[in-house]
Amino acid sequence: MSEKCKKVYITTPIYYVNDVPHIGHAYTTIIADTLARYSRLVGYDVFFLTGTDEHGQKIEQAAKARGKTPQEYADEISARFKNLWDEFEISYDKFIRTTDENHMKGVQKAFEIMYDNGDIYKDVYRGHYCVSCETFFTDTQLIDEEFCPDCGKSTTIVEEESYFFRLSNYETKLLEWYESAPECILPKSKRNEVINFVKNGLEDLSITRTSFDWGVKLPEKLGDPKHVMYVWLDALMNYVTALGYGTDEAKMAYWPAKIHLIGKDILRFHAIYWPAFLMSLGLELPHHVAAHGWWTRNGEKMSKSKGNVVDPKEIADAYGLENFRYFMLREVPFGQDGDFSQRALIDRINSDLGNDLGNLLNRIIGMSGKYFDYNIDSGGVKTYHAEELAEAEAVFARVEPYLYEVQTNRYLEELWKSLRIANKAIDTAMPWAKMKEGKKEEAMATIALVANILAKTAVLLHPFMPKTTDTIAKALGFVISTENYRKLVKEQALLEAFTIEKIPPLFPRIEEPLVATPQEKRDETAKAEEKKAAAKKEKEQTSKEASGANLITIDQFFQTQLKVGTVVEAEEVPKSKKLLKLRVDLGEEKPRQIVAGIKEWYGPADLVGTQVCVVANLKPAKLMGLLSEGMILAAKDDEGLCLIRPEKPKKPGSSIG
Repeated sequence: MSEKCKKVYITTPIYYVNDVPHIGHAYTTIIADTLARYSRLVGYDVFFLTGTDEHGQKIEQAAKARGKTPQEYADEISARFKNLWDEFEISYDKFIRTTDENHMKGVQKAFEIMYDNGDIYKDVYRGHYCVSCETFFTDTQLIDEEFCPDCGKSTTIVEEESYFFRLSNYETKLLEWYESAPECILPKSKRNEVINFVKNGLEDLSITRTSFDWGVKLPEKLGDPKHVMYVWLDALMNYVTALGYGTDEAKMAYWPAKIHLIGKDILRFHAIYWPAFLMSLGLELPHHVAAHGWWTRNGEKMSKSKGNVVDPKEIADAYGLENFRYFMLREVPFGQDGDFSQRALIDRINSDLGNDLGNLLNRIIGMSGKYFDYNIDSGGVKTYHAEELAEAEAVFARVEPYLYEVQTNRYLEELWKSLRIANKAIDTAMPWAKMKEGKKEEAMATIALVANILAKTAVLLHPFMPKTTDTIAKALGFVISTENYRKLVKEQALLEAFTIEKIPPLFPRIEEPLVATPQEKRDETAKAEEKKAAAKKEKEQTSKEASGANLITIDQFFQTQLKVGTVVEAEEVPKSKKLLKLRVDLGEEKPRQIVAGIKEWYGPADLVGTQVCVVANLKPAKLMGLLSEGMILAAKDDEGLCLIRPEKPKKPGSSIG
């Protein structure tokens, strides 16, 4: 995006009040919120719109079935959407309702202009109408000559007087727009679908109804009070009426929209009808219409009858709103359908957030506290880590385009490369070894490098996880702001000397799903029984093997090399209840990686800096995909497990025996 583009207008669709908010609504709104937050962070003047679509025959019928007026029913459902977005701290600038007086006045003004332009005329319509989709279909579009091609419900033959919009006049202009603006529809694969639809020919669009009353009336000058406007004409106009179109147009300076975010099921309305209406009104066209896919659950389409509909509030309450935001934005390539499973969510929290981000912060807090009384100075970073710093800065420089193409998953995937650079720097430089060698300046430089990578990553992650990144920034002695975005990201400045704040782990490990449908509960029970049976079988086999053990000679015993080692690093193994990954100094060229099943009795913090006894010539093996180059000796009885350690500190690599 050009730096000259100071105003950014971002919209969600306005959600139809025929049902309560679900995960698809949350997905669209969280993406839009992230784009809005990012745009504000980089210094743009943002207007972010969301709201509810409240007119149409379907709403009139739903209200009647519940013994309510359409307005009462719309008020109730609209409030649910607004309350949820407020709970989710969605940073919208306006929540529009199509029952707002200014909106209806703006729609009437637009109708009048299009009528005066000759793009609206009166005739009689006869066709197949789907009440559920609020859409007419031709004979060739129907399934089995009766059923709606979108929702599968039965259509009805409607014949009534109607006003029409000359959509057929805009075929050529629309095709020219698609050609001249290749990114007007995102993802780009959807653009071809729209082009093919338009090339097959556009029929004029019926834009009024007389068979029901719940809608926006026509302008008084037309003298036709029995007509109400087609719900899609009414709804689409919200994007400009929210800015005051037809009433107070001061905010029309935000037009055209940078991004209209929608679901793929309403792409035709936004990529064909909407730009045609705008052309008729003489308004600029939006930069991007971005259509996302649908969500399934555990590979199945969601439905109330199956009991597998995902309640976004329930999931956010259970796992944390910002963890939920991260998962939704990272898990699925934009435009593709996504599958929601709690296992996938848990894996993202434990792996991406816990191990990659949270553990990295914990590592530098621990090392800075042990070696430098929590003080960190960036003075030596460019001297000792210019290469790693340059790699990280290259990551930060290339992420923004992904966001404005609505590729949130690619943005996060790229951003996470910076964390891998930081972790690798620690493993390569080994600050603990530098401290032993008296190279304090080099050890400080490594810790400061990681602190700076974390700080810059936190700034760029801020629109996705605002509260989490504020906590990280506070620990690192700065605040996330537009000024610091420019300094740390654009100008590539480093943090000034600061005292790091010791904070609790940001992402406590989650082992089991926290919310479950009845089917998921049955599945989890079955998995637990399988695990239990496997463990029992393994125990019986071990016992059987032990009972047949033979005595060995002294020569056989001395074939085993036992050595004293110092634990220099320790961390949890993702997805494991028992394993810790240790790096143990045995007096060799570099520490060995040993995977030990001691997590139930020892935490990483208990082990770093302590000594253990190691079987040093054990054949390397893989545990949960991790190479283990030795075995830690321990004793276990009914009271638990304890490590076997030397009585007094010994030089790493000292032989035992």
